[in-house]
Amino acid sequence: MHHPFEVPPLEFPQGEKHVNLNGSAGIIEAITCSVDAPIGVGIVCHPHPLQEGTMNNKVVHIVSRAFNNKGLATIRFNYRGVGKSQGSFGDSIGEVEDLLAVIEWANLVMPNTKIWLAGFSFGAYIAALAATKYPCAQLFSVAPAVHHQPYDKLPALECPWIVIQGQQDEVVVPEDVYTWFEKQKAKMQFPMSLLKLDASHFFHGKLVPLRTLVEENFVAHL
Repeated sequence: MHHPFEVPPLEFPQGEKHVNLNGSAGIIEAITCSVDAPIGVGIVCHPHPLQEGTMNNKVVHIVSRAFNNKGLATIRFNYRGVGKSQGSFGDSIGEVEDLLAVIEWANLVMPNTKIWLAGFSFGAYIAALAATKYPCAQLFSVAPAVHHQPYDKLPALECPWIVIQGQQDEVVVPEDVYTWFEKQKAKMQFPMSLLKLDASHFFHGKLVPLRTLVEENFVAHL
């Protein structure tokens, strides 16, 4: 049963704001952060919802901040069933639908804007799958869980792609990511880069170097 239809903001809110957007499973809880004269919108996807992943995750927050620093308005959001977002876990498919609904709202309030996508861990696949359905300016995948999701079935993406992997990752085997990266890169027409950081899965004590990596590898114009 759906709750009453929400009327989301009709323009991108100023400052940092909690907003309710609409998705196929009901309300999507999100946090928007504006910048002066944005060159586009950056949307960042959080880790696994069944493992306490939320939009308040530190890695998600720091990637959003990096995007703000590069001139993007940003959106972080909770997948269905997380926080105040309605619905229940959608086994990746539902979460991609949530992301596409967020992209749709971004396009509504900022028509013809460029979209940058990023995701951490489980969220890296959500962002990558959305990037196969929606043309984005650039994709950032942080610690992609290549052994848990069907990365091998991803087609070549039509945008530059940055993969950031912690070398001390205790959740995702770094070598699995390196092997997958080489296979994926061979399919790509656009540049794809692998950046390694001496860090654990959650980048404890390494959030500033992570932010710097995102900022230094951000592509504003092709």
